[in-house]
Amino acid sequence: MKHEHSSSEQHINTDQSSPHAHGDMEMMEMSPASHHTTNAEGEHHAHADHTGHEDLFRRRFWICLALSVPVILYSPMMQEWFGFTMPEFLGSAWIVPVFALIVFVIGGVPFFQMAVPELRNRQPGMMTLISLAIGVALVYSIAAIFIADGEGFFWELVTLIDVMLLGHWLEMRSVRQASRALDALAKLLPDIAERIRADGATETIPVSQLQKNDLVLVRPGASVPADGLIEQGHSQVNEAMLTGESKPVEKNVGAQVIAGTLNGDGSLRVRVTALGDDTMLAGIMRLVKQAEASKSNTQVLADRAAGWLFYIALAVAALTAIAWTIAIGFNVEVISRVATVLVIACPHALGLAIPLVVAISTTLAARNGILVRDRRALEQAREIDTVVFDKTGTLTTGQQGVVGIETIENVTREDALALAAAVEGDSEHLIARAIRNAASEQKLELPQVTNFQALQGRGVQAQVDGQTILVGGPRLLEMANANIPDALAEFSKRANDAGQSAIYVLRDGKIIAALAIADVIRPESADAVKRLHALGVNVIMLTGDSEAVAKAVAQTLGIDEYIAQVLPENKDQHIVALQARGKRVAMVGDGVNDAPALTRANVGIAIGSGTDVAVESAGIILAQSNPLDVVKIFELSRASYRKMMQNLFWATGYNVIALPLAAGVLAPWGILLSPAIGAMFMSLSTIIVAINAQTLRRVKLAG
Repeated sequence: MKHEHSSSEQHINTDQSSPHAHGDMEMMEMSPASHHTTNAEGEHHAHADHTGHEDLFRRRFWICLALSVPVILYSPMMQEWFGFTMPEFLGSAWIVPVFALIVFVIGGVPFFQMAVPELRNRQPGMMTLISLAIGVALVYSIAAIFIADGEGFFWELVTLIDVMLLGHWLEMRSVRQASRALDALAKLLPDIAERIRADGATETIPVSQLQKNDLVLVRPGASVPADGLIEQGHSQVNEAMLTGESKPVEKNVGAQVIAGTLNGDGSLRVRVTALGDDTMLAGIMRLVKQAEASKSNTQVLADRAAGWLFYIALAVAALTAIAWTIAIGFNVEVISRVATVLVIACPHALGLAIPLVVAISTTLAARNGILVRDRRALEQAREIDTVVFDKTGTLTTGQQGVVGIETIENVTREDALALAAAVEGDSEHLIARAIRNAASEQKLELPQVTNFQALQGRGVQAQVDGQTILVGGPRLLEMANANIPDALAEFSKRANDAGQSAIYVLRDGKIIAALAIADVIRPESADAVKRLHALGVNVIMLTGDSEAVAKAVAQTLGIDEYIAQVLPENKDQHIVALQARGKRVAMVGDGVNDAPALTRANVGIAIGSGTDVAVESAGIILAQSNPLDVVKIFELSRASYRKMMQNLFWATGYNVIALPLAAGVLAPWGILLSPAIGAMFMSLSTIIVAINAQTLRRVKLAG
């Protein structure tokens, strides 16, 4: 029998989040992980802070765009191209450089500020390239006015800054939208609670003033203010935002409720067991943020590519400057070519390719009850070819239940089960509870029982309508000197062969029915195994149960291989043995007895419900005990990896094609890109990457 957690004692503890991997300010501003505090109530402030950064860039873009209009209109080149003239007045000659300088200060200086951490960390990237491009344009333009008496490079400079601001604003907006599920989680927690005083009266107080063991009233349609246990009432609670289960969950006295979930039509009195950072809601948000902050192998590859691109861009820019100077002499066209190369090389798309997919996949996982502690675990899931399930509590419910009924002629299964449940009504034995639950699920009407008597070690006895009804196992048959009828003998043999307990119902000394009692297989388990096979994944079951029990469950579910009579401390050895055979193994367990195996596996998946999500040994944690969620992990892993590769292919392929064009390799044929056009192409690549990442939301997961 597995050790069961007490939900009132177990709390989430996942404060091992690593600092955000990106060193530059730009990435810190983009990342939702860097703007959320560890306190559930603080999430509201964090969201406002992140939105503030996005609004700041939005405002800068519109201001700079407005200031760019006179620069463009008063640029001689623009007037020549489009055949118009602007009115001249005293000082009008300074409109272009002065307004361009203002645009540079408002919209350009922030990119220099964000380049400082890149240089300080010796990891030059997109901010350094942007700063070089606009810096070169500004210096040359000022020099052209005061030294060479030329036009300068001002209209290209302002349009370049405008496009960069627009791209940066869109990036931040995309990442914020990707993390909207996390913001929605933060908003689930109500601001106030109704506490029941000792005299029975209620008082409305802020949730922050609640204390452990307080009794709170949760009215119909209200949100649960804290984790707790129901002391009075009955209702259905919607836990969809936390577990991914759309169907409301039936809650009775003694059941656990989770902070942030939505109460149904019933009124509940709940004893508070966890508050603030100890609630499941706070733990889930920490897990989501930790996953967003953790770096996947693909992200490391993208970061390296961005670093390489910086040096490649410098080399191409230097070669471009040398080649064009030799060809036409040093003039504004040379500066234009160099600036265009630096602009085109800005790895905005490359920088967004992975983080945006990470943000979307992590929040999509959380919405489906999949809590990712380590991004690498979700990424590696696509490579798994063998899944090892612990049996009890994972493929099965871990609770005894009626798995079969056989009766003699003239007795229906419903009547036999109703009789057994009625007689077992006052018994606290696990088997009695299983029989009562089976009758309750079928909504059977139970007959009246009198003269109940417990038969020590044998079963129970009672009177029903003047008849003596006995319920018990083989020892009861010995006491009653009853023989198993031929109609039930084969059923009893099959139950015994499968390691199930055969329980008999006797009426006036004659056996009228036999019930098979066993650990109940979860209804989703067979479908989960089938779907894993469809994905090309081998399924193995580990269990400490007997060979007969393991074989029966494996055959029922279609499992490829089973290993029985395994001690908890030896489970990890079987994982090692599978890995030695070249298998990439995912272990699925309850995180209690399975911790060593979860750690040893290539991917550890802890399956559980309630506050059992606080499993430190697993890279991925399932909010509810549904084996189908394991299938969702593989589907999401493969889908997110495809998006990452598509984005990387586009981001790097764009630079491979665009850099030679920016350098002017097609200039002999009259094809040249201006810095502004180059900036537009660069921003277009960013938008394409963002849109492609958003399509990940359309992925249909198992369930």
